[in-house]
Amino acid sequence: MKLVVQVKLLPDAATEVALRETLTLCNRAANHASRRAFDTGTKNKTSLQRLVYGDLKAMGLSAQPAIHIARKVAGAYATLKANLKAGNHGPNTATRRTKVESKPIRFRKDAAQPYDDRCLSWQYGASTISIWTARGRFGRIPFACSPEQMKLPTAYRKGESDLVFRGGSWYLYATCEMPQPQTFEPDGFLGVDLGIANIATASDGIVHAGKHLNQVRHRNRRLRRRLQSKGTKAAKRLLRKISGREARFAADTNHRISKTIVTEAQRTSRGIALEDLGGIRARVRLRKPQRVTLHSWSFHQFGSFVAYKASRAGVPVVYVDPAHTSQGCSACGHISKKNRPDQATFRCMSCGFAEHADVNAARNIAVRGVASWAVSHATDDAA
Repeated sequence: MKLVVQVKLLPDAATEVALRETLTLCNRAANHASRRAFDTGTKNKTSLQRLVYGDLKAMGLSAQPAIHIARKVAGAYATLKANLKAGNHGPNTATRRTKVESKPIRFRKDAAQPYDDRCLSWQYGASTISIWTARGRFGRIPFACSPEQMKLPTAYRKGESDLVFRGGSWYLYATCEMPQPQTFEPDGFLGVDLGIANIATASDGIVHAGKHLNQVRHRNRRLRRRLQSKGTKAAKRLLRKISGREARFAADTNHRISKTIVTEAQRTSRGIALEDLGGIRARVRLRKPQRVTLHSWSFHQFGSFVAYKASRAGVPVVYVDPAHTSQGCSACGHISKKNRPDQATFRCMSCGFAEHADVNAARNIAVRGVASWAVSHATDDAA
């Protein structure tokens, strides 16, 4: 399995200037390569490299950075093609799609730049790196990360590392390829219900409440509305800052909750059952305030965090059909809209069973997880 480990660089003033010039040069070269690719229709990695290699060398790039820039541009066009095919930019007649297709891909002047071992070397014992820059090779640049985090690149780093400038700081994203842990045979499943009022609720009754999180999101939304109405340069700078802060807040929350869930499942030798929420934004019909809340939280990110943390721990994960999990009784199976008198309450109209609505839904998900695991393994055994 592949993981990306982030380490923070601690360059001095001269090194930081060199790193800034390097990103600027590399992305100016990437924009040149992108224009050539768009004008000639040459978007294959090898063909594009042959087309622009001489130009990139003439701009002052060394051989390996020039090759990586050509590959970066080809990869960007491959991603665009996949997004167009998937309809992520709208149907063929959509204005947004036409706009994307009508011009070459642009790279920001501080966009990430990939490095391989010819341009970047790690000294793990000294916690330093040596890296190619537009001003030549710079060595003994210190980096910082936790001792636990250091174990991953030391033992498993493989492939490229990306130089990233974000929030006024420099980072390296190192790709690590770890052996896949063997998934254990689960003794039941821990069902997890995702929601708006409560971010995640487990079938054993643990509720990760969303009251504080929703307050933060509502406060940020009101602030964005005021800043957007101003429209000044200072307001736009603050909007970008708020956007990054809110994204980090959401990611940190999803990390913490998903870690808690995976740790509990591993401790109790259970698998994890999640709802298959693909297309939830298109399916769910909500009032306008609820729609804003739904669209401002990353359920997909939460699910991906659970999946990769579970994979590292050898915990099996299954995805189940979410239909009627909130309306069905986990005690008798009776399904009715009337079982939900309000958002937080579940009371079965058939057997009288009462429970917190999200806990009841999580138990239904857990039951479906057991059934899904049994069916999939019965199919594997038959094959």
